[in-house]
Amino acid sequence: MVTWATSPRFSLTLYRLTEKEFMHKILYHLPEIDLVADKLLTMIRHPYVLFEAPMGAGKTTLIGKLIEKLSPQAFLGSPTFSLVNEYLTHEGEPLYHFDLYRLKSPEELLDIGFEEYLDQARYVFIEWPERAREFMPVPHTLIRIEPAGDTSRILQISNS
Repeated sequence: MVTWATSPRFSLTLYRLTEKEFMHKILYHLPEIDLVADKLLTMIRHPYVLFEAPMGAGKTTLIGKLIEKLSPQAFLGSPTFSLVNEYLTHEGEPLYHFDLYRLKSPEELLDIGFEEYLDQARYVFIEWPERAREFMPVPHTLIRIEPAGDTSRILQISNS
């Protein structure tokens, strides 16, 4: 275990799971979310990033900060009803944000062309991936968010 700290309230810990697999944990306070988003962008190893967390834990807020850093377009909020919001990165590459919370069945993803989105994107951020686990791309980066009080969060980041 290795711990790296950037401020009194922000810490990153690295855990070795297997010979080739690691998990990172970040503990932060909400005002430090910009710093956390910068750090996450250096840790994401795959174009597909899955976000798991309880309702209200901050998935959309964190994704919004990541999109603000990757795209010149304004963050549109969560695509809860449309399932997907589309952006372009600063380099002109597609970036998609999916929110699967209201998905009625996993097969709905096929109806909207989910596989085509995956094929053409630089980044795909997916909230509530557990609603359609069988369609989630591999490899991916998984970010789990746990509330740690009213103003703190713990992130677990793994690339698989």
